[in-house]
Amino acid sequence: MTHPAAERVVVFLRHGHTEWNRTERFTGWTDIDLSEEGTSEAVDAGRRLAEAGYRFDEAHVSVLRRTRQTAEALLRAAGQAEVSIHESWRLNERHYGALQGLHKPEIFAAWGEERARRWWRGYAEPPPALARDDPRHPRFDALYSTLDPAELPAAESLSDCQRRVLPYWQGEVVPRLRAGRRLLIVSHGNTLRSLVMHLEQIGPEAMEHLEIASGVPLVYRFSAGLEVLGRAWLE
Repeated sequence: MTHPAAERVVVFLRHGHTEWNRTERFTGWTDIDLSEEGTSEAVDAGRRLAEAGYRFDEAHVSVLRRTRQTAEALLRAAGQAEVSIHESWRLNERHYGALQGLHKPEIFAAWGEERARRWWRGYAEPPPALARDDPRHPRFDALYSTLDPAELPAAESLSDCQRRVLPYWQGEVVPRLRAGRRLLIVSHGNTLRSLVMHLEQIGPEAMEHLEIASGVPLVYRFSAGLEVLGRAWLE
């Protein structure tokens, strides 16, 4: 696909399905693999992008392996396996705190459905935090051993997630877009919701109803000054 020389393009993709997605188990920062279905979604997305003429200079993923697995399967299917992949914890999913690893019925039984839905669909209210000695706390995970433990969340609202990801967008993605780099960002539902909210200036109430489908490329076009010119789902 050809675009006017002044345009900049970035493709967002939510990673493919995992077994925990299928069973409605809250994943957050838990590091699990794609399922066969998730790999197939990534392959299909790569083929669609290739057929539409999209090519990439770089891919950016979280440190959680389901995003790297998605990016690698997509790029192979698109005939672009040589594209470099950059990882950052700032692209991680929202940290679900004490909800991580639990199924929805368990959460409803412990805290009630109304409160639980406010936690995972709302903007400002975080779920209950992990205790510092909880083995699920990211300070015990080797993936984050080089980070200041004070930076690591024990739970996040969507607002917290947005504050974490926007420095990466401004500091790493924006300069690359200005330089004309063609970027693929493979991340997670709430991380991408946070970026869409920022790019389109969507308010918190409207954001509660925004869904990011797994495995479906979301293409953003920007002007040379990085104003959003348009967006489209590549279904």
